[in-house]
Amino acid sequence: MGTGGRASTAAAGPAAPTGSARFAVGPVLGVAAGFAAVQAALVGRYGFHRDELYFMAAGRHLAWGYVDQPPLTPLLARLSTAAFGDGPAGLRAVAVLLCAATVVLTAFAARELGARRAGQVLAAAGAAVSAMVLAVGHLLSTAGFDLFVWTVLGVLVLRLLRTGERRWWLAVGAVAGVALLNKDLVLLPAASLLPAIAFCGPDSRAVLRGWWLPAGALLALLVAAPNLVWEAAHGWPQLTVASGISGQDGLTNRLTFVPMQLLYLSPVLVPVWLAGFRRLRDDERVRWARPLGYGYLVLCALVLVLGGKPYYALPPLLLVMAAGCQPVAERLWERRADGGEETGGGTRRTRVRLVGLLLVAALADSLITLPVLAPAQLSVVSVLYPEAAEQVGWPELTAAVAAGWAAVPPEQRGRAVVFAADYGEAGALVRYGARYGLPTPYSGHMSFYDWGPPPDSATGPVVLVHPEAYPEVERAFTGCRRVAEVDNGHGLANEEQHAPVLLCTGTVAPWSHLWPRLRHFY
Repeated sequence: MGTGGRASTAAAGPAAPTGSARFAVGPVLGVAAGFAAVQAALVGRYGFHRDELYFMAAGRHLAWGYVDQPPLTPLLARLSTAAFGDGPAGLRAVAVLLCAATVVLTAFAARELGARRAGQVLAAAGAAVSAMVLAVGHLLSTAGFDLFVWTVLGVLVLRLLRTGERRWWLAVGAVAGVALLNKDLVLLPAASLLPAIAFCGPDSRAVLRGWWLPAGALLALLVAAPNLVWEAAHGWPQLTVASGISGQDGLTNRLTFVPMQLLYLSPVLVPVWLAGFRRLRDDERVRWARPLGYGYLVLCALVLVLGGKPYYALPPLLLVMAAGCQPVAERLWERRADGGEETGGGTRRTRVRLVGLLLVAALADSLITLPVLAPAQLSVVSVLYPEAAEQVGWPELTAAVAAGWAAVPPEQRGRAVVFAADYGEAGALVRYGARYGLPTPYSGHMSFYDWGPPPDSATGPVVLVHPEAYPEVERAFTGCRRVAEVDNGHGLANEEQHAPVLLCTGTVAPWSHLWPRLRHFY
């Protein structure tokens, strides 16, 4: 064992050819800039997503935690809107920058794995055209920061494995701590990677020895401590939310896991992804990186067992794809390392075909994930990507609630309440309600519950909006009648289309007594 936190040289011996190529700064940044330009051109064509409306509302109530997430994404929502404006373009500026950085990091991971110029550019292009990167680059979400920070972790772990320098565990721990401030999901790759490193033989296991790994884990806990303290003080509500996701959507998530992995990455890139697996398994020059491939498989198994969403496993999938870029580039663009002739016949034709396929993937994935189609046409893609339809109709929903509010007698409005069934509707009323003179809305959904209840002096009428039959909430109010209906104006059958707006005469009990009954997590 070496000194100064370095594992034995046997661990890093075969890696000498990897990580030594110059980084293709110009073309990689060009791909990232092209990605950002496309996102910026389309960023405001639809409206906010329901989750974005919630994040902006949460950003007005900054805390070290929320029932469904740590504090980072609501903080980013507040900072982004303060810096760039409170419209969709301003909110999403951070998301565009994070995903453009992810494109660059994917190319950097390919370099760590031995890719030269063409392989690095292919890795960047593969990330840029993948459906998941395009999707999360368009919306501010916890998934966008997760994708970025998990890719940062992947690059750091590759550097750790390649060099055998155990000091890198401190950097890994610090970044993991920041990731924990965004979502607890970063525990999944940690739980996947460590067994994979141990499984891959004594050379890989060398990086687990000593005190650097425990020190990195302690650093992660220290960085994430404020949120962990908040979670403990509030009874670990994120576990309740995760249980709801698994219980309600677990079967669907498991059945769609494999096909969604292919769609999130893009079917065009599946051969590159498979080449990455083969290379990690068979190529002695990158045997140090084998934990990456095995770790991805363990992560997939964990997500399936837990019933998590298929996109939870995407960031390591990008890294496996990056591992396959150099073999593909060697066959199509580069001469062999020994100076021989280009490998493979008909390479020029194959190059053109691959570039064409990447362009087709970019077009197809953009049509599905970006606001390219007119809102009235979104039903075509919403089966594959329902998030597209969730960006339409929020101002119209607010207008329908305002019509319900207009039915409240003026002398009773001082005691009246607007109540929304879920955080998307409540977030829309927070964002757009002032233009209609609506009061602050209330909801029992997610962290909106913590920002209530209304005062018990609010004994007047209740304007209630909910997207579907919700007898639990209607039983809390008396004398309810329909006074308006939501119409998004595009005939788009999203969750809020034709939602009723009810005017109720009052509540069955004081708000402080009703409030626990109105809470729901998922």
